[in-house]
Amino acid sequence: MAVAGSGKSLLHFMKFVGQLKRVPRTGWVYRKVEKPESVSDHMYRMAVMAMLTEDKKLNKDRCIKLALVHDMAECIVGDIAPADNVSKEEKHRQEKDAMNYLSNMLPDDMKKEVYELWEEYEHQSSDEAKFVKELDQCEMILQALEYEELEKRPGRLQDFYDSTAGKFKHPEVVKLVSAIYEERQSNMASEGSSSQL
Repeated sequence: MAVAGSGKSLLHFMKFVGQLKRVPRTGWVYRKVEKPESVSDHMYRMAVMAMLTEDKKLNKDRCIKLALVHDMAECIVGDIAPADNVSKEEKHRQEKDAMNYLSNMLPDDMKKEVYELWEEYEHQSSDEAKFVKELDQCEMILQALEYEELEKRPGRLQDFYDSTAGKFKHPEVVKLVSAIYEERQSNMASEGSSSQL
């Protein structure tokens, strides 16, 4: 935890990060999903996915930290989606400013670590960052599958699958993605056969 005397700064940091519990994921909002997940819901399951990796070549602790930090700036800038027509450069600039602001509330060593983790993910500058990026996209289509199942409307969120097609390379992620696709195909087939009755 933070050093003594910085309790107030730490409290401010925690309150900012806590806002992620109330920032809905924009993609689901735009698709009119009822009660869409928050950014922190998404980051939590990604961190669990990272924790479960069996890849000995990856630094598991670093993967978990990357999952927890990668969307942290969204507590200030919100979840900017492709449909918002904000350029990649502008999105990066806004998030970089937000991460500077947030990390400055932390003691020096933590400030450096949090900011550098975010940058590592942004620039995809390590195997861990690349793996966590795949987890980010895998978690999204897993969530899409769950929303389709909850709504009993298989196939409705196809554009999320289309946006991630061909992006999975890590064997563990590929295995999970295959299982997601298999279950989705089964849901769509059973929906198709029931509508023909």
